[in-house]
Amino acid sequence: MSVDPLAVSLDVTAIPARAAGAGQYALALAAALDRRDDVAPTLVARRGDTARWRDRAPRSTVRGWAPGPRPLRLAWEQVGLPRRLVEAGVAVHHGLHYTMPERSRLPVVVTVHDCTYFDHPEWHQRAKVPFFRRAIRAAAERAAVVVCVSEATAARFTELCRPRARVVVAPHGIDHTRFCPAEPADGEDTVELAALGVDATRPLVVFVGTLEPRKGVAGLVAAFDRVAGDVPDALLVLAGQPGWGRDATPLSASRHPERVLVTGYVPDRAVPALFRSAAVVAYPSLDEGFGLPAFEALACGAPVVTTSGTPMAAALDDAAMLVAPGDVEALGEALLTVVAGDPDRERRRSAGLARVAGLTWEASAAHHVEAYRAAAGRD
Repeated sequence: MSVDPLAVSLDVTAIPARAAGAGQYALALAAALDRRDDVAPTLVARRGDTARWRDRAPRSTVRGWAPGPRPLRLAWEQVGLPRRLVEAGVAVHHGLHYTMPERSRLPVVVTVHDCTYFDHPEWHQRAKVPFFRRAIRAAAERAAVVVCVSEATAARFTELCRPRARVVVAPHGIDHTRFCPAEPADGEDTVELAALGVDATRPLVVFVGTLEPRKGVAGLVAAFDRVAGDVPDALLVLAGQPGWGRDATPLSASRHPERVLVTGYVPDRAVPALFRSAAVVAYPSLDEGFGLPAFEALACGAPVVTTSGTPMAAALDDAAMLVAPGDVEALGEALLTVVAGDPDRERRRSAGLARVAGLTWEASAAHHVEAYRAAAGRD
């Protein structure tokens, strides 16, 4: 017996053209839901930002309803969006980035990525902290279901906000067709690295992510001095666009600034090439909701050094080398150990590939559909 697909709307209005972090989550989830037959997605986008969503999710309905400027968009989410959703016949709405229409007549699902707005407000732009604290509390109070991207985020969110809503954990996925150990036969990796100005013949310490205080990039720059002193041709590659607080990446404080390459924003197709070419991938984030780049790097067979006490550590365990957040000396020693020839490298590589094998966007989408069905009363 066939079941009518559940009409679900996704708010993708906050996703910039150069998507990172939560933006990559939105793009991948939209595509994964588009491939399912048990949901009928409507993607709510900004005016003038519909083409990429139609390309990403060709079976879904895309509506360019929202105004572009952020203040207007947030006001429209509260005032204009609820009426639009009812008129479109939507059964469940999903706010992908903390916020929701608080007076919606429809059940709403909200994704909470992490709780650092409460725990570490200094890692965020000051104006955003009270706004997102309020939004997260509103989700706890008013959402039908809250999606958290890791068990750690769910536990902390529950402790802080005591949600009335059901909480569903939906880990991120990996596109294993892109993030895999095998290099493309056409030499694409070489082309992508050359375009970034990366010399793949050198030992590469690679970081991929937004350059902002919470990612621990300043500590990584300092830790690289330990590697650079012992491995004369090593190169630190910081691949990502600047976030807020760019001065938290003090290249001038490095003893080897000429061996630190800041690439700026990296196209999606270049990220796996960087991981496959890395002597080690460093992801020293001080805290995360999930930490997807660390998992994608392991899927490419790369050695990974990341931080203890985080969702990355909880999921990866002995597949990665772990250091305490902010411990520059320990980070430098771990990086040097891997670059100089970690005797445990092959065991870690095998463990990493095994641990990330089950992380797929199809599995993540299935958890999200569970949340949608619960919100709609169909579970």
